Amino acid sequence: MIAITSSHISDERIEEIVQHIEKFGVAAHVSKGTDRTVIGIIGKADPALAEQLRAMKDVENVIKISKSYKLASRDFHPDNTVIKIKDVEIGGDQLVVMGGPCAVESPEQIDLIARLVKAAGGQVLRGGAFKPRTGPYSFQGVGVEGLEMMAEAGRKHGLLTITEVMTPEYVDICAEHADILQVGTRNMQNFDLLRKLGTIQTPVLLKRGFSATYDEFLNAAEYILAGGNPNVMLCERGIRTFETYTRNTLDLSAVPVLQSLSHLPVIADPSHGTGRRELVEPMCRASVAAGADGLIIEMHNDPDNSMTGDGVQSLFPDQFANLLVDLEKLAEVLGRKFDTPKQRIVRGADEASWLTEDELAAAGR
Repeated sequence: MIAITSSHISDERIEEIVQHIEKFGVAAHVSKGTDRTVIGIIGKADPALAEQLRAMKDVENVIKISKSYKLASRDFHPDNTVIKIKDVEIGGDQLVVMGGPCAVESPEQIDLIARLVKAAGGQVLRGGAFKPRTGPYSFQGVGVEGLEMMAEAGRKHGLLTITEVMTPEYVDICAEHADILQVGTRNMQNFDLLRKLGTIQTPVLLKRGFSATYDEFLNAAEYILAGGNPNVMLCERGIRTFETYTRNTLDLSAVPVLQSLSHLPVIADPSHGTGRRELVEPMCRASVAAGADGLIIEMHNDPDNSMTGDGVQSLFPDQFANLLVDLEKLAEVLGRKFDTPKQRIVRGADEASWLTEDELAAAGR
């Protein structure tokens, strides 16, 4: 249930209404929008509360919400949530690109990729230190040491960092080293993990389960929000269908659907959504055109020798840089900002080395 108040209501009056609501043993969540203030009532309320609220001064309407998720609903929070991390805003008019390898492999590897992500115009460095793999014998990541490597690379090159957290026990250590914590598709309904993430304020990128409905996805987000962490992003990363040509089926309709149902920022992951390098670039453009607030893209300096075996869906650095130039043009058409400095990237002396435009100029090439 929500109570919609008049636009000129004072903070003192809002507090009076909240106190009255809480006398009924339920919680009240205040969301101030540009045109109205919404007070969400969370919990099983006495039917008398609705009638009392309707009769109160400054309450314009009382609406029963049938959705199982409340805090994630746009009914409770009419305006878009904008998550600000340092100088990067996610969910506003700024397009955000997260780029990097599937997994951190070595200090040299993550430092090189961080340098290339920054040069290309990305704002966030991605990289897994703990990797949930389908097979027990696959590379599982380098652990806490990988977190430290990525944090150092991010600081050195002026990038935010995002990494996946797999268990409640590792939430605090991951939050200590990364700016954003990612919940992978296999953990979307790991409710112990979601509850733990609700106890911190570090932003969370929640990936959609590969067989999850929109309702299940938003209810997973609700666990984090209900715990007290409002900084949640939704990530469409492809779902499981009968199609075998692609790794998954990227559900682009999820972008506008989720934005209509929820106020939370929506990020697209065309790398996992397609699993095919040649499809990542066009689906990145399509995701931005559909209204995505950002992208998370796999990029590797030597994808053919990636330790995770996900090189087939990773862009080469020059492809990544060229894509971001195209995205800047597209963002402008769509009324978004993506005006980060961008450089050309070319291959160096061997297959795994790459040079930026500035480095080429310094070398006189």
